[in-house]
Amino acid sequence: MTTLQAAKLVAGREVRVKLRDKAFLFSTVLLLFFTALGIVLPMLLEGGPTKVAVTGATHVAALEQAGLEVQTVPDLATAERLVREEEVEAAVVDGPRVLALEEAPDDVVSALSTSPPVEFLEPDAVNEAARFLVPFVLSVLFFFTTLTFGVQIAQSVTEEKQTRIVEILVSSVPVRALLIGKVAAMTLLAFGQLALLAVVGLIGMRVADVGGPVIDALLPTVGWFLPFFMIGFLMLATLWAGVGALAARLEDVNGTSAPLQMLVMTPFFLVLSLQGNATAMTVLSYIPFSAPIAMPVRIFSGEAAAWEPYLALAVLLAATAATILAGARIYQGSLLRTNGRTSYATAWRNSTPVV
Repeated sequence: MTTLQAAKLVAGREVRVKLRDKAFLFSTVLLLFFTALGIVLPMLLEGGPTKVAVTGATHVAALEQAGLEVQTVPDLATAERLVREEEVEAAVVDGPRVLALEEAPDDVVSALSTSPPVEFLEPDAVNEAARFLVPFVLSVLFFFTTLTFGVQIAQSVTEEKQTRIVEILVSSVPVRALLIGKVAAMTLLAFGQLALLAVVGLIGMRVADVGGPVIDALLPTVGWFLPFFMIGFLMLATLWAGVGALAARLEDVNGTSAPLQMLVMTPFFLVLSLQGNATAMTVLSYIPFSAPIAMPVRIFSGEAAAWEPYLALAVLLAATAATILAGARIYQGSLLRTNGRTSYATAWRNSTPVV
């Protein structure tokens, strides 16, 4: 059996085990549910368009154009009765006058008002809420997905080592194949889960009729975020396997993985805190550990030139190649050491360079 065949065998086993894991399936369904709910719920809470009673036909067109539900009534008395019985939220009668029960209906007043046209010298199609929410969601998705699946890789390696199953595995397949298969499987599962969330989110936005400019800006952002995520996760996955191999017991994983957890957490907080600083975001978009978050955020805000994502992706690929070699060397140098926690230096010395 070649290394590639063995790696495929290990990857297939990891994927099958994970897809039969009820906790993994439940968490995926739960994430999809909350993604859809977060998009559709605001629309449901609105309760539909505002209902307005109108006497005459003078203001009907303006109210309907504003998206209000108009009900024509024959006289003032009928309009007032409908407002008092709360069958409509407001009524527009001759004058024009607006009848309301307790609070002024701002959307009705706005529909009847005539405002001068406003010309924007620096038009911005994306509102401030979207400018905050999209970077926040992208950062959270990368942070939690990378951390969750990364910890699972480390714990899986440590569990196999603690139970001595790894000794049986390496007698059947090369250590390199075991590492490649495990990392490939978890990268595929993490990417698949994130891609599924992205598809559900975009469909939900279409159903909820979210503003067209937001979706137009989000489509290329998601299109770039997915490859940046996959390569960024792959960059960290081998390191997660390495720190898992350093631990002799599951209780040691937090200690061996602490430096790696900092590498995942730091970009998350930097992007969230510095997203308003164009210079800082430009620098972060070329640093491998923060590029998977910072570059898609800059693409969404329109601050990145057309060539920049390609350059940042090339830098990320180079860094990924380096971390794969480093993580594989740590993994090989510590996987079969079961007499306590292994240090980074010891694992590095006890392994031959991976080429």
